Amino acid sequence: MKQTLILGNIITMDEKKPFAKAALVKDGVFAYIGGADEAKRLAGAHARVLDYGENYIYPGFLESHSHGHLAGDRFIGQISLKEVGLTDYAKYREIIKAYIAKNPQRRFYLASGWVENEEYVTKAYLDEICSDKPLFLHTGGGHSMLLNTKALEWAGIDAEYAKKYGYEQVHVDANGEPDGYVCEAPVFQIVPSLPTTLEDAKSYLLAWQDFALKNGFTAVADAGAEMVYRDSPRAYHELEQEGKLKLRTYAYMYVTDNIADPKAEIARIAADRAEYSGEYFHIVGAKAFLDGVTEAHTGWQNQDYLDQPGYHGVERFNDHDKMVELIVEANKEGMSVHVHSEGGGAVHFMLGCIEDAEKITGNLDQRNVLAHLHFVTPEDCRRMGATGSVPAVPPLWTAEIPGGPYEMEVAYVGKELAENSYPIKSFFDAGANVVFHSDYPVSPMMNVKDSIYMAETRKFPDSIGIKSFPHNVKEAITREQSLRAMTINVARQWHQEHRMGSIEFGKIANMTVCDCDFLHDDIEKVAGANILATIVDGEEVFKA
Repeated sequence: MKQTLILGNIITMDEKKPFAKAALVKDGVFAYIGGADEAKRLAGAHARVLDYGENYIYPGFLESHSHGHLAGDRFIGQISLKEVGLTDYAKYREIIKAYIAKNPQRRFYLASGWVENEEYVTKAYLDEICSDKPLFLHTGGGHSMLLNTKALEWAGIDAEYAKKYGYEQVHVDANGEPDGYVCEAPVFQIVPSLPTTLEDAKSYLLAWQDFALKNGFTAVADAGAEMVYRDSPRAYHELEQEGKLKLRTYAYMYVTDNIADPKAEIARIAADRAEYSGEYFHIVGAKAFLDGVTEAHTGWQNQDYLDQPGYHGVERFNDHDKMVELIVEANKEGMSVHVHSEGGGAVHFMLGCIEDAEKITGNLDQRNVLAHLHFVTPEDCRRMGATGSVPAVPPLWTAEIPGGPYEMEVAYVGKELAENSYPIKSFFDAGANVVFHSDYPVSPMMNVKDSIYMAETRKFPDSIGIKSFPHNVKEAITREQSLRAMTINVARQWHQEHRMGSIEFGKIANMTVCDCDFLHDDIEKVAGANILATIVDGEEVFKA
């Protein structure tokens, strides 16, 4: 029997025993949590000891909504624009040109991290630097893309294609020809069609695993596991069979907009679960997009956009009966439905579907997830708690940045909505099982300290280097609530609270060690906290 003695200031997230000085791990699970003397006695002389002194030990942190393959691809498989200032288009082009010059052998080029601004660019922007091969410029947010002429030809995007999807999703010039800018459904067709091998995918997932473990996360949700690469579940499965997975992944499989046969789709997902799921990769449900994002005019709002009267956004999945059927069929398989719901209209639609599905199933504990939640009415916050739904909220997106998204939101949806964006406290007050998400790498930040800092202050820490102001501070929450939203509450989202999310007897021995007391230290010290070690199954998998 392998035994490990863990010493330090342990914050357990167990309400019955919130603090301890030691934990004893036997064969990867907690066998004792309590005082150091008793733990040492139980461990005996031959146990391995991990002594973290006066540092702080937390349950392994959990991420409720991220994209593993895409993250790894952006780490090692693409041209990265993330080091550039937010909207420096000229600099973007120089980085892409340099990459093309160094990699002339590639059949196509993909750059990611583009951030749109008021300057509208078309295929000509890319044709000038690459006219002989497909070149794709993917926004950091993932919902929009700019293609050069060769890429449009490769993807089969022509005037008829634009008519089919609509000019909100495929922009055209004065002659009705696609101008290179596409968003929403076309993007989600293009990306998984780009040439990728299974070995590429495995390398991307391992790069993502290293990043997550280094940042203190021991388990994550992959929201649309095969959305970027069709064989990602196979890649995860093979890595687990090879003994290379340490980061546990709970996956939601991608469902296309208004899927024709929800019952057949859930059957497909259940079959994939039977074939690919194991201890470190496990399929737990379906993922659908209800809308896009407000900054691209594709978020589904409860009202018209102020600058586009008569238009309230893109309704990607808007068939009520099909969504109800999807939820009901998922429930039969012990799974849930996880949706992208950015605008208030999308949130309202989904809660109505959940309410109707619950009348059929009688299950008020399915734990369907609504992610992003930019604009939510007070009544829909209440309904979130009443339906037992899981609000996945982004504290990392709450700051007001001068000249940034806030001014755009005011212009698009009005000052009142913009002032009340990203409710978090309201969900807690409604009794909902609130979880934090980063949406990494769609959003470029994923770390514990900034999430805690911003959930309390609603602004960026000075260390980020981005000037910001506190925004909608009435929705600020406590440190304990933040820790729960990154530990036990996420475990509940996956129906895994009996196995992880707190340091308790019999649970998996996943822990994160930090040099900060997140509950009591000054908030500015929280902003400078460091991850010292990450422990999975009682073994150190990262040490600073």
